[in-house]
Amino acid sequence: MLKVEGLNQYYGGSHILRGLDFEAKLGEVTVVLGRNGVGKTTLLKSLMGVVPIKAGSIALDGGDISRDTPYERVRKGVGYVPQGREIFGRLTVEDNLRMGLAYKSGSTPIPDELFELFPVLRQMIQRRGGDLSGGQQQQLAIARALAAGPKLLILDEPTEGIQPSIIKDIGRVIRMLADRKTMAIVLVEQFYDFAAELADQYLVMERGEIIARGRGHEMEAHGVRQLMSI
Repeated sequence: MLKVEGLNQYYGGSHILRGLDFEAKLGEVTVVLGRNGVGKTTLLKSLMGVVPIKAGSIALDGGDISRDTPYERVRKGVGYVPQGREIFGRLTVEDNLRMGLAYKSGSTPIPDELFELFPVLRQMIQRRGGDLSGGQQQQLAIARALAAGPKLLILDEPTEGIQPSIIKDIGRVIRMLADRKTMAIVLVEQFYDFAAELADQYLVMERGEIIARGRGHEMEAHGVRQLMSI
């Protein structure tokens, strides 16, 4: 579903991403691990088109999206949950969800499935986003990204600042979505246990490069936990 080849990114004179190559397959969770500052969020912003890449290519479902705007990538099936959630605090839960459908013409109804995945959102449909707890806001951000039915779902540290009970719920939803085999999921995460539980494929980044990769069930044997703590 996603194929990245020779991806390079710079900020000023700093070489942030260095020749990244990887694929994310339909029905799988690809977990990207690494310490702060190694380029994980820059990678996701590059996939989303928030920052233009300097070299390399990004293909979605066989089509090149390397030069597409974020808006065009959403239309082609990319959903993005940024670090920090970035929900609209003054808008209601309903209006936040409708923002995920904004590019569609007409009055497209909010999919009932979103409320099945996250029942609390139905209960709080008329509450302002800013009045929700951090965990509820994260569920809202994920639901907003899912509203348009993406082929690729990108999540940037969805467990950050979230209470353990909601982390479990988010993990359950991510696994359920992957198992349906209708989308590929790319997950940036620093919480090793959460990542290991969900990963079908893992990538470890260091200084803008992928220094280790493999199947999720091999993470412990390959010493990924130790790589994260070095």
